[in-house]
Order: sequence, then structure tokens, then C-alpha cells
Amino acid sequence: MKTNTLENKSVQKIDIVKVKEDRSFPYTDDISVEEPLEIQISYGPKDQRISKNISVTMRTPGNDSELAAGFLFTEGIISGYHQIQNIDHPQAECSRNRENIIEVKLTEDFVPHLKNVDRNFYTTSSCGVCGKGSIESIKTVSSFQDIKREELTLSFDILYQLSGNLQSFQNNFSATGGIHASGIFNFDGQLLALREDVGRHNALDKLIGHALFTGQLPLKDKILVLSGRASFELIQKAAMAGITVVAAIGAPSSLAVDVAKEFDMTLLGFLRDNRFNIYNESSFHKIIEK
Repeated sequence: MKTNTLENKSVQKIDIVKVKEDRSFPYTDDISVEEPLEIQISYGPKDQRISKNISVTMRTPGNDSELAAGFLFTEGIISGYHQIQNIDHPQAECSRNRENIIEVKLTEDFVPHLKNVDRNFYTTSSCGVCGKGSIESIKTVSSFQDIKREELTLSFDILYQLSGNLQSFQNNFSATGGIHASGIFNFDGQLLALREDVGRHNALDKLIGHALFTGQLPLKDKILVLSGRASFELIQKAAMAGITVVAAIGAPSSLAVDVAKEFDMTLLGFLRDNRFNIYNESSFHKIIEK
């Protein structure tokens, strides 16, 4: 499968005036780039292809193929890597327009579940959709609803390392201070993959897209670490990827906790400075001091 090799353009340098105490001075600052990405799909027989615009999201350029694939997967539009034929930025008169559009060509024998898009039960927390109905909807499309799970142990020492390890690998955050990250760790605390984006949901979609491309789904024996708060949207995406442990450096929302309980996920919040809160502990996990 062909994927895009677009140059990473996630950070931009600009000239600013910096003020500190009683003086000001010129300064060259790094800021996070934010650009729209239009996600399109095409499907059907070769001579009768149907094209459809699925979404426009504000994102940090880079890893666009992973973002598109992860989005389609966590929205329940596709259920596996094998349903994707090709992902690329289509031809356009303006190079900038080309970079901000990505097309996912699906295999000819696959018809996507577009009713999931029309129902719009995957949504941001600002939309006001009924939360309980949304949780029930996840069950209807999740590929990993009934995955076999093993009992796993989480130690305080490993958990305490996660937030610092995540931040140490956040290259764009170090440069800009204004970007979110999602990272996947094993139960020994080793970072396996990390993605950054101005949108926390995009960072997670990129990470799940990476796991989809590399055949790692479901991520049932991994720990997802979020650089900020744990919203309903992020926990539902984690549930779609079969993730059973989510640790957030920030706070979870009430509906995020509901999703964690419904899907028997371990959900931790305020994971920093050698402390964390347990909002839900999976029946398959045991959190121990040592």
C-alpha cells in the first residue's frame, strides 16, 4: 500500500517580541503549525468509484496517512488494514491544497459503513450528543468488543515513569510548548510509539493508524498515555483500538469514566509527580505498590 511521504512541517519559526520583567527584546520563537486536513474516501468497482468527503479536521501536518486511517478505524468506517488499497494526497493545482487533502482508496470489494458517519455518534465533547447512547453505539462497531484478555499487573514504579518518559520524547512540545501527545507503552514502561498534534484526538488517531499499519491491533496489553486530559472522545477511540489501560496526565471527564467502566478499562488521571488517581480499575488488572 502506498502512503504519503510528506515532509514534516509541524513547527514554524516566527519573529516575536518577548517581554520579561521590565524589558522587551526581539526573539525567534517556534510555534506549532495548524492546518486543515480534508479526509476523503473512494470506494466501489474500478469503473464506478464513489468519492465522499468524510471530515475536515484541524491538525499538525505530518503522519497524515496514519491520521486518516486511524480516524476511519476509530469511527467504525473500516474495521481493518486489509480494507485500504491506497492512501495519498490527490493531485491539485495548488500544492498547499494538495497537502491539506488526503484520499483513502478502499478495496473494490469493500463497502464502508457510512451510516456511522451519518449517525455521528463519534463526536467531540462540545456537541452535546447523548453520552449513554454514544457508549452503546461503540459496542455495535467495535472489532474488539469480545477480545480475550489476560490478567496483568501494573506497579507504582512503572506508572510513575510514564509521564516523564512521554514528555522526554515530545520533540514538538519541547520546541513549541503547544502540542498534545499520545504514547503507547508496554507494561515494562518502554515507549513503543508516540504521535503529536495540536488536536489531542488527532494525536491518538495518528497513533492508532500507526498500530493499524503495523498490525499491532488490538492494543490490549499496552498502556496509552495522554499528555492532557482524558475526554470521552479519547476513551472511546481507545476502546475501539482494544486498549485496556489509559493513563492521563490531566483529568478525565465524567463520561470518559463511564466509558472506562462500561468497557472494563483501567483509567488513571493526574499521572505526574509520583502520584495518580484511579478512576476505574479493570477486573483484569492489579495495581500494586511494587
